[in-house]
Amino acid sequence: MTSLLIHSAAQLLTLAGSPQRGDELGRISMLNDGAVLIEDDRIAAVGPSDELLQRYPHAPRLSAKGKAVLPGLIDPHTHLIWAGDRAAEFEMRLQGKTYMEIMAAGGGIASTVHATRTAGSAALLAQTRARTEGLFRNGTTTAEAKTGYGLELNSELAQMELLLQLNREGPLEIVPTFLAAHAIAPEYQGQPDEYTDLICTHMLPALKAWWPQHAPEQLLPFVDVFCEEGAFNLAQTRRILSAAQKLGFPLKLHVDEFANLGGATLAAELDATTADHLIKTSGADIRALAASETVAVALPCTPFGLAQAEYTPAREILAAGGLLAIASDINPGTAWCESMQFVIALACRMLKLTPAQAVAAATINAAAAIHCQDRLGSLEPGKQADLILLSVPDYRHLAYRFGGNLVDTVIKKGKVYPR
Repeated sequence: MTSLLIHSAAQLLTLAGSPQRGDELGRISMLNDGAVLIEDDRIAAVGPSDELLQRYPHAPRLSAKGKAVLPGLIDPHTHLIWAGDRAAEFEMRLQGKTYMEIMAAGGGIASTVHATRTAGSAALLAQTRARTEGLFRNGTTTAEAKTGYGLELNSELAQMELLLQLNREGPLEIVPTFLAAHAIAPEYQGQPDEYTDLICTHMLPALKAWWPQHAPEQLLPFVDVFCEEGAFNLAQTRRILSAAQKLGFPLKLHVDEFANLGGATLAAELDATTADHLIKTSGADIRALAASETVAVALPCTPFGLAQAEYTPAREILAAGGLLAIASDINPGTAWCESMQFVIALACRMLKLTPAQAVAAATINAAAAIHCQDRLGSLEPGKQADLILLSVPDYRHLAYRFGGNLVDTVIKKGKVYPR
């Protein structure tokens, strides 16, 4: 057994306990001059430095040197795997074109689908690996990652296989999601019901059969749908999610990014793990989410990237008693952001979260958004040893500053990765 005692943290944020609902959000459980004992890939003990130094005098030591230490950041909504870029579309938006206008003209998701389908597996793997390295350097130790730039079975499964490969490579841990319902496939333009049928009757059963041969040690991936005008309407979304649920897949859902179609209430009704975006969400939808176990995932980089004024009504979600997490939504069209540190800073400014609330939303609540709260998201004995050492003594700098990288050292599964 290998051990490591991290000690002398000016602030040790444990985030101990269950995911945090409503006005409970922000319980960081901070120890001054704290320490963590790691044994192999698990946390063995947490407490004051003087206590753990006396109790474990022979454990190898790593001094935090008076800096802040907290759980590794978790990004519960990413579109990590794609080829190419959409810089030209960014310029078009600056000239007045809307996201939906660009999408209707063949840009948007369709543009990335073409680039991804034609990239070749080696190029796609290399481009995606570079992004995983960027996330990890910035303190993200676990990320959900969606397929969705293939929109046909073989391409979607090829993306899933590359995500599984990157997860095996590490150090970033990847939790996969199947998103064939990201947009209507080019071959089915004008035929959304037919493409919905294809997903329900062909793609999802094929994925269920494929999974044990390629990831027998892992639970089934999430299945997600982009419920939005110009993508999948509420009835089509229900059909896809119901078919996935019958096959045993856990559910996620993109809702209310541009229009309120009732997707958040559907997510709560179907016991989806998350409902994400939530910008145009109504009061009734917020109450439905708050009465459920579905995690509301805010993606503040997306309206920021689109230069929009509206953001997720986070304060209303918390006032209703909801579970709130935050994520990057890293994608080529609206939010190419590899830093959950920036997401935290943006959440404080635009969602009106406190620094403590934003950190909790990016750790223990983000873990709940990927069904990993029992082993990730907090520093507690028995949990996986994923933590970050900052270069500053006060965790609030994660919110106060932006544009740089305040992570000094990342520890993933007990292994130390200095910057």
